[in-house]
Order: sequence, then structure tokens, then C-alpha cells
Amino acid sequence: MPTLTSTQKKAHMTRRTTRVVLTGMAVALPLSLVLGGVGQAAAPSKRVDAGLAVMAATGLDDPHKKDIAMRVVSSAENSSLDWRGQFKYIEDIGDGRGYTGGIIGFCSGTGDMLDLVELYTRQKPGNPLAKYLPALRKVNGSDSHAGLGKPFEDAWRKAAQDKTFQNAQESERDRVYFNPSVKQAKEDGLRALGQFIYYDAIVMHGPGNSKYSFGGIRKTALSKAKPPAQGGDEKTYLNAFLDARKKAMQSEKAHEDTSRVDTAQRVFLKEGNFDFVPPLKWKVYGESFQINE
Repeated sequence: MPTLTSTQKKAHMTRRTTRVVLTGMAVALPLSLVLGGVGQAAAPSKRVDAGLAVMAATGLDDPHKKDIAMRVVSSAENSSLDWRGQFKYIEDIGDGRGYTGGIIGFCSGTGDMLDLVELYTRQKPGNPLAKYLPALRKVNGSDSHAGLGKPFEDAWRKAAQDKTFQNAQESERDRVYFNPSVKQAKEDGLRALGQFIYYDAIVMHGPGNSKYSFGGIRKTALSKAKPPAQGGDEKTYLNAFLDARKKAMQSEKAHEDTSRVDTAQRVFLKEGNFDFVPPLKWKVYGESFQINE
């Protein structure tokens, strides 16, 4: 899923009606953890600390951590932490990939939008987007709008009100991007931050093994440093991965703004926040964002 250049960013900003800069999700500790057992008074600090440590050590596939990841990615992709508000998003940002739409930026020119609409149509034949499948097949691999245009955009927004389509977007996000990247990160011995760094990379650059795809970026990083699973230092390896990621971004005009690496992921890494635990503060395109819990 492509991000925006500075020029595209300005155009993108004009379509936004709201901007979320601060959000959070409460995490409740079990009563037994807080009280230390029936009949006991105030919360024993050691037991509370142990509970917080368990939460900190969870991977990105923990529901709360996953939601945080979605919000941070959305800050770069949609200038908003409200990732669930992006099911209806659809536009051509001029990056050569045709339409970009939905919560993960499915593109009409790269095949994942076609896969999504095919899944939706299998689950719900006769949906508003079904009739555009022939056109989506024809434009795949190009930036063409042939057979699509405003009627397709309107149909996308209508479909986005359907829970079945929303679920299909989440399912394809997980199948193509989230699950493979988190699985690979765990195999490389990376904690939640590293898992997020992998996920954000595959979202932008796509799966595969070409030089500037996710697999190619990882291969370059492995040539420079060893991941923890191979006895390497986690911070050193992740810096090598981000170095390779920046080169991949700079190779394409649509990705030349590297702030999602420089003023977001590098910030978390410099802080040593390997468990990706709030509070998180970062910037993308100069905008400040924060997640408190």
C-alpha cells in the first residue's frame, strides 16, 4: 500500500473531515491481580508489575497491540488514528497503482483489490462491487480507471457500509499482510516492535522477494546484521532493516517521504520500546500523533 508524497499529502489532507491526534484503549487488569485475592486490601505492587510485564511481552497479534499497530499505520496512510473509519476510503493518489482503497490501501493496479472484491462476491453475490469484477481484472497491473470511475467509487463507499465487506477487508489484510509479516518476525526472534516494523514494510512494499519488496528488504538487512534468532542484537538488526527500507522507499517517488521511518519507527527503536508499549509519540509528514494506552 503506497504512502503519499508531499504534494499528494496536501491533496490528501483536503479530503479529510476529521483529524484524530489522541486516542487510546483501556486495558483492564483482572480483579484478582489488582486486589491480590479475596479479602486482601490494596493491590500488591509486585503482582501488578508482573501483570503489566505479561502484557508488555505479548506479540503484535495480541488484540490490543494489533489495534495499536493499525492506528500507527493509519496515521501514515490516512493522517488519522481512526483506522476503522477507512473502510470507505477510495481515491487515486497518483502513484501509478490506480485506485487505493480501504483500511490497508488495496490497489486496483496490484491485484489485492481484485482479490478483495472476489472474496466479497463469493461471500455475498450481487453486492454493489460485483459488477466491476471484469473491469478490475482488466486494469490489474496498470493505473487505468477503465470501466471504473465515479460509479465504482460510489459503489465502494456503499459496500463499505456492509459488515460483510468490512470483514472481508480485515480478512484479506490479515491473510496477505499481517499474518505473514508477524510470523516471519517471530521466526526472526523479534518482539512486538520488530513485528510492527515488518508489518508496516509489507503494507507499503508488498510481499515477494524482489529487491524492494518486503522479502528483498529483509534479505538486504540479513546481509548487514543477524536477527536475534541467529544470535544477533535486536536493535542493530532492526536498524539495518530500516536502512534497507529507506532505500526501498527512496527508489520510488511516491514513497520518497520517509518520515514514517525517521520520526516514528526510529523513535520507538531509539527509546528501546521493543515491546511496543504505550505511551507512544511520533510524527508523520510533520504531524504529531500520540497513543496513551
